[in-house]
Amino acid sequence: MGNRGMEELIPLVNKLQDAFSSIGQSCHLDLPQIAVVGGQSAGKSSVLENFVGRDFLPRGSGIVTRRPLILQLIFSKTEYAEFLHCKSKKFTDFDEVRQEIEAETDRVTGTNKGISPVPINLRVYSPHVLNLTLIDLPGITKVPVGDQPPDIEYQIKDMILQFISRESSLILAVTPANMDLANSDALKLAKEVDPQGLRTIGVITKLDLMDEGTDARDVLENKLLPLRRGYIGVVNRSQKDIEGKKDIRTALAAERKFFLSHPAYRHMADRMGTPHLQKTLNQQLTNHIRESLPALRSKLQSQLLSLEKEVEEYKNFRPDDPTRKTKALLQMVQQFGVDFEKRIEGSGDQVDTLELSGGARINRIFHERFPFELVKMEFDEKDLRREISYAIKNIHGVRTGLFTPDLAFEAIVKKQVVKLKEPCLKCVDLVIQELINTVRQCTSKLSSYPRLREETERIVTTYIREREGRTKDQILLLIDIEQSYINTNHEDFIGFANCYYTEQLVTGAQQRSTQLNKKRAIPNQVIRRGWLTINNISLMKGGSKEYWFVLTAESLSWYKDEEEKEKKYMLPLDNLKIRDVEKGFMSNKHVFAIFNTEQRNVYKDLRQIELACDSQEDVDSWKASFLRAGVYPEKDQAENEDGVQENTFSMDPQLERQVETIRNLVDSYVAIINKSIRDLMPKTIMHLMINNTKAFIHHELLAYLYSSADQSSLMEESADQAQRRDDMLRMYHALKEALNIIGDISTSTVSTPVPPPVDDTWIQSSSSHSPTPQRRPTSSVHPPGRPPAVRGPTPGPPLIPMPAASFAAPPIPSRPGPQSVFANNDPFSAPPQIPSRPARIPPGIPPGVPSRRPPAAPSRPTIIRPAEPSLLD
Repeated sequence: MGNRGMEELIPLVNKLQDAFSSIGQSCHLDLPQIAVVGGQSAGKSSVLENFVGRDFLPRGSGIVTRRPLILQLIFSKTEYAEFLHCKSKKFTDFDEVRQEIEAETDRVTGTNKGISPVPINLRVYSPHVLNLTLIDLPGITKVPVGDQPPDIEYQIKDMILQFISRESSLILAVTPANMDLANSDALKLAKEVDPQGLRTIGVITKLDLMDEGTDARDVLENKLLPLRRGYIGVVNRSQKDIEGKKDIRTALAAERKFFLSHPAYRHMADRMGTPHLQKTLNQQLTNHIRESLPALRSKLQSQLLSLEKEVEEYKNFRPDDPTRKTKALLQMVQQFGVDFEKRIEGSGDQVDTLELSGGARINRIFHERFPFELVKMEFDEKDLRREISYAIKNIHGVRTGLFTPDLAFEAIVKKQVVKLKEPCLKCVDLVIQELINTVRQCTSKLSSYPRLREETERIVTTYIREREGRTKDQILLLIDIEQSYINTNHEDFIGFANCYYTEQLVTGAQQRSTQLNKKRAIPNQVIRRGWLTINNISLMKGGSKEYWFVLTAESLSWYKDEEEKEKKYMLPLDNLKIRDVEKGFMSNKHVFAIFNTEQRNVYKDLRQIELACDSQEDVDSWKASFLRAGVYPEKDQAENEDGVQENTFSMDPQLERQVETIRNLVDSYVAIINKSIRDLMPKTIMHLMINNTKAFIHHELLAYLYSSADQSSLMEESADQAQRRDDMLRMYHALKEALNIIGDISTSTVSTPVPPPVDDTWIQSSSSHSPTPQRRPTSSVHPPGRPPAVRGPTPGPPLIPMPAASFAAPPIPSRPGPQSVFANNDPFSAPPQIPSRPARIPPGIPPGVPSRRPPAAPSRPTIIRPAEPSLLD
């Protein structure tokens, strides 16, 4: 006969497991362990067997359980057992299981009563059990016998505490009825790890072996020595019953008959016996399951809410419905247009916080990358002066000119304007690339329909390429317009009229350039922040190191980290320029350098600092930021390494002045054109490309899609999407089913409240009566507040305190029999000490017993040996 209460819980747990398995998760109920603690031959193994409903543990006299047995019950459709030390063998006969436990115990501990903390792991698979862990522990003993070590008591206690200290373990504190409950080591150990008594249940065994006229009614009614969860009395099979193959069903019937027929227990027979112990433990399992339900419900509800929005469109999904396909096509094209516009124009919702994208990257191209490309247009100063000289000479022809010819100025300017075409067209290419990337990002939401996504990308990309041609034509037209007329009357042009003498002209140009540089940015405006590595610090000074750089309009500062609390250095931007540095042979960093044009040290003893980035794109971006701060790239100087200027054109001073004049005029006018182009380029690209692309997506894309392919083929779902939809719907319904199951369990089960606290200080005070080998109390006076353990038919006077040399344990009540019984102080062979309602005077200790030290080989008394003794482990 099995545990019916546990079998009733199995369907509930299986439903939960199945519900969680259907959503690909595991249901971690973590049911509590049940550990049985008690003295030798207290009936621990019998209590454990009765809970499981199977007869499979070793029995005998003395210490039988000499190694912890960790019994894992696992729900399975077939019934068998297996040991961890011999996994390959399955046991279907539980008599063989008992024999294997005995053999494995002897293999490690020997056959002479030795013990070991190494557990035996046994797994029992059965359709009649829950996934539980039961622990059968060795009995608590005081005196070593056989091969047991001298500190056997402490070894066993440490072994027990390892298993019962876990918060999720239930403790069955087993005490035989024929032993004084105040001396119960099981209750004492349980109190150490469970001071509130929330997980300790007292179990009183051997009630049928108490002397006539005595009973444990006050204990079982939780009146005498109360526990928070009370006591449950059980009657186990005797050794004769076990040898006679008396099965558990017959034993339970005999136990039931005992409680109903006994005058002291019949009024509480429904709260006694193994079935009630099973019911109590099963209720604890039910309480644990119910306590786990809120966390499981919260977990499922959060997952369900995350699926609600996506599942909403799939609830009434019909793949072949043409109306659905038309509606889905319209919605997706419309959403694509909205997403594209949000990415270009910017939006507060769904902001990408990891990197720049869409309109932000295009903005950086317009205002950082394109100006930088304009400034870094490289021209050879020596070649430029040579070209100016040749232009002047060719214009004068055979004559010697007295004045600087303006035609030379126009020729040189037009040649410089033509050079603007390359950076302008590069800017268009960069913007086109960003637009195409934005289109691909926006079509990611169309991945459910691969043909629709492919066609959308193709149509929009084709349109962008068409607009590319028109945009580039317009930009080239702007440059041609700039070439067509040189406006020397421009208000920003330094001009011939602003300065009368050439020297004044040169000085005026330089002053104007300086003033423009000073107006480059607002003072203290932060232009950029980011990590850079100073690459050229010697190993003796620490080597290359990464710092947090802050670039403002006036200075470059670097800090230890981005908190900007510990500043390492601040470098003013005056007279600074940028030059490229070749990447090192073993380095994967891209490097550029900052140096002072006046040949001064930039940082400590360094003439230049080399700054390293992870990519060339980062280098170009930082260069553009420096450009905004007025730090320009280095240009080739028309000087030799020795600093002497080459003069290969002419030694004529007048020609040199004319060349210098036109050189400065060209710089002035090219700056005006650059300013104009920088302003017109973003406007042209926005008008001809970006705005037109947005309008095309909103107004014409749908028509192009209808004309490019059949609607059915466009809206054909991908296999992955169909599988994803089915999985999502299955997950959604499984989550709802799991929530319904949890609701059913909540309504079909009942939690029992935790019993109120009781005054269990008697456990602490009684600890002084438990002798230990290391420390012995000096007196055996009974602690105040605890009633003496007495029994018998007649009352008597209170006990008299005994001298220090006498027993520290409570006095042993007398009964007819030989007085030699008092010479034995073995806690497991002492006469029964459970008090009953009729009490009588215990006699004094015979004078022949001067000390409480037990003899080396205690013998069991004969006065409590019934006709069928129960020697259970």
